[in-house]
Amino acid sequence: MEEKYIINALAALAQTSRLRIFRALVVKGDDGLTPAMLAEMMEMPANTLSFHLKELMHADLISQERSGRNLIYRAQFDRMNALLTYLSQNCCQGQTCEVVPAAVCQTC
Repeated sequence: MEEKYIINALAALAQTSRLRIFRALVVKGDDGLTPAMLAEMMEMPANTLSFHLKELMHADLISQERSGRNLIYRAQFDRMNALLTYLSQNCCQGQTCEVVPAAVCQTC
């Protein structure tokens, strides 16, 4: 993954509302969420939500799909995992890591 994509992704997530939106989409998984659902969950006006969704899409962290009259937003898990891999690559100076990813996910 190129550094410019890493920087865009981290910049997009470096804002409270966008981080909350992204986490909500991660929790929802493949089902995704409509803008109306997200606006209600985030207690955010539609125009503000639209701005944040655009930034997350620009960073390629979420996708948008039309389903009938609705738009469905989903987290891009492959991009999220690539970002996490990049950040943790060569961690612990080549030694076995103390934190096991499966153990971390069990506490989520």
